[in-house]
Amino acid sequence: MLISRLVMLALSMESVFFCALVCTLGARLVICSSCNNDTSNATCNVTTACSDLGGECLDCSFPECKYGQTVEVSCTVKIFNNTINCSGEMMFERDAVCQFCYQGQEYQDYVCGNDSDCTVRRTPRSTYRALCCAKPEFLCMGNRTFYKRKLCNFTTGKRWTTTMLLSITLGGFGIDRFYLEQWGSAVGKLVSFGGLGVWTILDVILVATGYLGPADGSLYIY
Repeated sequence: MLISRLVMLALSMESVFFCALVCTLGARLVICSSCNNDTSNATCNVTTACSDLGGECLDCSFPECKYGQTVEVSCTVKIFNNTINCSGEMMFERDAVCQFCYQGQEYQDYVCGNDSDCTVRRTPRSTYRALCCAKPEFLCMGNRTFYKRKLCNFTTGKRWTTTMLLSITLGGFGIDRFYLEQWGSAVGKLVSFGGLGVWTILDVILVATGYLGPADGSLYIY
């Protein structure tokens, strides 16, 4: 009876972590694919309605407006190599918020590159210059690619190699999660003997791909 309950617990935990992994991977794929400002035939000359094209494929004129105000902008489809594959009117109106591209919200309106080598262990945290680009659905004024100062990655000294070694050798006892200070899940993994092996294997995958890290949100040292 106890063993069957442990199996059920392990399977439920496996499903939760698997869903989290899939969702995170999906989110990253969306972010990576959405920040493509390459205004080429492959990007802009697609068989869709012209009014559905992304901002990198349009020339939009903003009226005189105040920051944060919703306005109606006039957009025209850009022409590349004298070729247009979209259908419908090439000139149309769209609603947009009056703001420059760099004034949008990161992740929602634009994404920036990360410098994985810029790490700090103390405050105040130093910064680095990151290249950012507006997402296709984000209509804004000014350049769609721009630079921003971002905080360097914060680390508490946890090493990925150590976590990986612990996950492979002692993961069945939750030692890898104890090392990462994930106390609650570490105890659960210990009493379930690594989810009878299922949780252990899943954690090895999560650590290997970098999706399981320190509980405080800091980054690994590689």
